[in-house]
Amino acid sequence: MALPGDFQALGIGSLPYHEPGPAIDLILKTTPAIPHWPQLPKRGHQEHFVYQSLAPLVRLGLIKESPGEMPVFTDDDPGWADRLTAFYSLYLEAEAGAGEALAAFAIPREAGVGFYALLEYLEQKGTGPARFLKGQVAGPITAGLYLTCSSGRSAFYDPQLRDLIVKTTAMQACWQARELGRFNLPVLVFVDDPALAAYGTSTHVALQRDDLVAALAGIVAGIEAGGGLAGAHSCSGVEWPVFFEAGYRVLSFDAYNYFTSLQVFAADVANFMAEGGVLAWGIVPTYEQAWQETPATLTARLQEQIGELARRGVDQESLYRQALVTPSCGTGVLEVDLAEHIYGLAAAVAAIMAAKAIS
Repeated sequence: MALPGDFQALGIGSLPYHEPGPAIDLILKTTPAIPHWPQLPKRGHQEHFVYQSLAPLVRLGLIKESPGEMPVFTDDDPGWADRLTAFYSLYLEAEAGAGEALAAFAIPREAGVGFYALLEYLEQKGTGPARFLKGQVAGPITAGLYLTCSSGRSAFYDPQLRDLIVKTTAMQACWQARELGRFNLPVLVFVDDPALAAYGTSTHVALQRDDLVAALAGIVAGIEAGGGLAGAHSCSGVEWPVFFEAGYRVLSFDAYNYFTSLQVFAADVANFMAEGGVLAWGIVPTYEQAWQETPATLTARLQEQIGELARRGVDQESLYRQALVTPSCGTGVLEVDLAEHIYGLAAAVAAIMAAKAIS
């Protein structure tokens, strides 16, 4: 399956609207080649990207949510073993291809109105100029460090809880890929995992690289089982080769703030590109600084960064051919006018860079 490239514009996921209509309009206007479904966190906690991905665990009683409190696994409850049995039975049916079981891993309609709004638009209007469709899920590391077991320890450190997170996210990613795949276009599903930045820090010395790679690879397997292409996004400076080792085909990174964290892995980037991988350059800042930037200043910054990777041994032709342009992160917490400006900048930079790539 072909991958996107040639500096097409792409969004990360979240937008600051309360209703999906304006969000869909902005996405189709500025990123028509690769529209994504909009996550709308200002609608409430159910649109939080972790809840969207792990809702099945809440429904089965494996995670407890209380108003005003952080969600927590119920691993100290008497019914835990029975709930685990119910989960794994459902998972095995879904993994085997049972449609009803896989649907149990769907985003609940009230938690993902943007997803269903995009489906309805495509059903009514068709895909138009779109060449790919994009979905997104919360990364297993971010979810695992955000959620805790009953004793308060981060869930990622518990192998059983980590397995629940990985399997649930993988099946939901599979479900997204199949739902979007109904429109006969290649589907990208991005795994949003900024918490990979915790690896190597003094507060998370217990994180093991093999566990990180295995968890991330588990989501890749789910995406590919659904017929999709796996992308990874992180808006932090992380050890990027972990994503490469886990099998991701597209890497979305904050090029505006964290390019130096990527350039130190130039040899790994060169191998990633040689194998057909795509870099999604998050060159548009997703905060007030965006008002100070123009398509020209951002294009110059992007070209300088491409040049630096080329000087470090990454094939320059591949850097121009296997590239996307994005905002540096989601825009869900911003004001609407700033988010619209950011998407407009990404579209403008993409158009300029696409012309340069062709010439």
